[in-house]
Amino acid sequence: MKTFLVLALLGSASTAMAQAPTKPTIWLIGDSTVNNGTKGQMGWGTVLPKLFNPEKISVENRARGGRSSRTFYNEGLWKAVEDGLKPGDFVLMQFGHNDGGGTYTGPRGRSSIKGNGDDTKEVTQEDGKAETVHSFGWYLRQYIEGTRAKGATPIVLSLIPRNDWADGKVLRANTGYGLFAKQAAEQDKAAFVDLNEIVGKHYDELGQEKVAGFFPNEHTHTNEAGATLNAQSVVEGLRALPGDPFAPYVK
Repeated sequence: MKTFLVLALLGSASTAMAQAPTKPTIWLIGDSTVNNGTKGQMGWGTVLPKLFNPEKISVENRARGGRSSRTFYNEGLWKAVEDGLKPGDFVLMQFGHNDGGGTYTGPRGRSSIKGNGDDTKEVTQEDGKAETVHSFGWYLRQYIEGTRAKGATPIVLSLIPRNDWADGKVLRANTGYGLFAKQAAEQDKAAFVDLNEIVGKHYDELGQEKVAGFFPNEHTHTNEAGATLNAQSVVEGLRALPGDPFAPYVK
């Protein structure tokens, strides 16, 4: 009888463990404005976990410096994220800073084709390997569709603004990669956070002199203070999505 009770209790415990809900994960993919290892600089993805309740949700920052939407995909960085996705997870994707800043081939061969179309370009790398280069929007759509296939939720973010100003306003990316990101999200019916505009409004309110203190070396990469403002802006954008899906997780 005692043996039966012990086995029954063990069986109940195993069933309870198997049925226990798994904590969701927020996966971050992007470039050095999200994850930055340079001394004195910090990406917003480093700050973001502090804004969420770790008992309810995890944040996995898989962004990598120097990557574009194209190289993050081609180097297998996306495949590693995709393999770890589970139903209920979220993928936040922010690219654009490096998609137009290089060439199609060579050591800095990271450019994607501008826009959101299906046009391609055939190139041959220095090692003789042939590659079909796609548009910025095409790569984002691979992330969106791959996320959905795993039962997770894709969320596209427009890139954070650089410290470039005109007439007292920080320059927006709403005719470039910010627009392309929005178009890709709309085409695949994914959630979109216009981070470029949210951060831009906060920068405008603070003013050029104050914002300059967020950029210690150049006009793209922030320090911890800038990363904190940007991470708070990410949460602001997430909380504004229909149904406020992140309400249970934010501190």
